[in-house]
Amino acid sequence: MASPLPSNAPQTSISPDNGEYLMKFSIGTPPVDVYGILDTGSDLLWAQCLPCQRCYKQKNPIFNPSFSSSYNFLSCESIQCHLLETVSCSSEQACNYTYGYGSNALTEGVLATETIALGSNIFNNIVFGCGHNNTGGFNENEMGLVGLGGRNLSLVSQISSQLGTNIKFSYCLIPFHANPNFTSKINFGSISEVSGSGVVSTPLVPKDDKTYYFVTLEGISIGKNFIPYNNSSSQTVSKGNVFIDSGVPPTLLPEDFYNRLEQEVRKAIKLTPFQNPQLGSQLCYKRATMEDIAPTSAAHFDGGAAVPLVWTSIFISPMEGVFCFAMQPISDDVGIFGNFAQSNILIGFDLHKGIVSFKPTDCTKQ
Repeated sequence: MASPLPSNAPQTSISPDNGEYLMKFSIGTPPVDVYGILDTGSDLLWAQCLPCQRCYKQKNPIFNPSFSSSYNFLSCESIQCHLLETVSCSSEQACNYTYGYGSNALTEGVLATETIALGSNIFNNIVFGCGHNNTGGFNENEMGLVGLGGRNLSLVSQISSQLGTNIKFSYCLIPFHANPNFTSKINFGSISEVSGSGVVSTPLVPKDDKTYYFVTLEGISIGKNFIPYNNSSSQTVSKGNVFIDSGVPPTLLPEDFYNRLEQEVRKAIKLTPFQNPQLGSQLCYKRATMEDIAPTSAAHFDGGAAVPLVWTSIFISPMEGVFCFAMQPISDDVGIFGNFAQSNILIGFDLHKGIVSFKPTDCTKQ
């Protein structure tokens, strides 16, 4: 029998959802279960709320704050209202918010406080967004979003403050290809330590934008060949050149680096790429699996942290019998280490120590 979790160690489940991951929590009194997108690249916790001005279709009932005895909207004068920069005052002095994402998704509503439960751990007066107008490609399983970024407003900052612990959490993401009925875990506080054999760590790089978890990617190896982030190996890599984002599926890399990487993948896989107008310019292969031909790969982070990238992390199947390279080029200099590449790794963030730790793990067996 599993020993009970310590009271300062919240834990809850994560389930895969078509390229995103949903974290289970409950909200309100009486509690209502919510499944929100797990997002280390933003700070706001929000859920769709009645009455809807414009809500996307949701499979489970939409949260109705009028049925919860612990719901309180924040006034414009409150300090918490101004933890977000994009707020305004309603005629009733409520704290209205607007929060946008890189994907052009948007949530608008009222900032409020509520009781949130993670497993058996209950947290009162957690600031969240009651979203009355939510748009931009959310699907019916997604009831909101859980911002786990580094600012004071994020859920991980708020619960760490109530627990009296430093910001510390870890999660394990099931691969995109896995059975969708599997779930894995996210741990907060004292049980989120990533330890044991196979653990590697890299420093977090503090920057002006406190939301993102910046680290330094020196390069990626494909087979025995190391492809440096910068074109010239003599050029030092700028610190904090990527951030780790559980809410973005592909790994996004500066165009020059991506092109050199793709060329190396093409050389390693001696097959004619599959082209299809639906897939655009992605590098794809017509195969039932890539397991037998995908090259051994690893992401090399500052401090000697080589993180293995298994075939399910670097090839994703967008359609039956086709696999595509799960990285994409961007025009920016700062890349994003997305959730495809993070799968089957126990990843721990420890803001007090200033490190991210990685441990290859079968997340389906968590």
